[in-house]
Amino acid sequence: MIPEYLLRALLASIMISVLLGMLSPLINMKGLAFLTHATFHSLLFGAVLGMILGLLIGNLGIIIWVALVVTIFVVITIAEIENRGFTSDTAIGIVSSFVAGATVLGFGILYKVMASRPYFALSESIVSYLTGEVFLITISDLEMLIFGGFLLFLLMLFLYRNFLYVSFDPEGVESYGGNVRAYLMILYVIVGAIGALIVKTVGLITLQVVAVLPGAIAMMLSDDLRKIVGISLFLTLSIEILSIFLAYATNIPPSGITTILLGVIYGALTFKK
Repeated sequence: MIPEYLLRALLASIMISVLLGMLSPLINMKGLAFLTHATFHSLLFGAVLGMILGLLIGNLGIIIWVALVVTIFVVITIAEIENRGFTSDTAIGIVSSFVAGATVLGFGILYKVMASRPYFALSESIVSYLTGEVFLITISDLEMLIFGGFLLFLLMLFLYRNFLYVSFDPEGVESYGGNVRAYLMILYVIVGAIGALIVKTVGLITLQVVAVLPGAIAMMLSDDLRKIVGISLFLTLSIEILSIFLAYATNIPPSGITTILLGVIYGALTFKK
């Protein structure tokens, strides 16, 4: 009989695979790999800020919501700077410098707040945002992941073709009356929302890899858009499920296994080409 915690981990991995499998081709086609790094670092800053506020008001349940709000604010700021004529890398670089500095300062404040309060569970939360804890996901966390993930999946599915057009031919979209700025803003918000939703399960370190490499691998294997999305979904799902079972059998963190497997596949294809 499958243990309940393993079943929860498998269900969470399926939802994560669907979201990242669809998002990864968009990240690669639009050239948003640098954005994902900035976005996911803002998740850490949001989590630290949420921990500080959670300790002060006595409610650590607000951590994920503070991380979500901070991340969405960061990606909207990046999109707004980009819409004002700056390149994507410039906009991300400007915002990332402030996020990085604020994160370091936030840790300093967090340590001072933690010094006067019990913090053993909070210390585990900090680590979980970096490495993930899919085997420790609770029923309530799983319900939120499935519900929020399903809404984001529907939004991506509804706008996916528009995102592809914006990635390849933004001038053509504008010539037909499309609002490139709005699509870009929505896409950035989706990247941030998905990251905030799954970061505690996957881990910040692994998330930066799984959000980029499946789409990059798929684009190396095919030029057809539907095949690219299909390969990305299949690859993400198969790697996530395999990592769960390998981690269950070996007591090795699944996030580390996922990162290594994707790196091996991408490296092998790169050297082969």
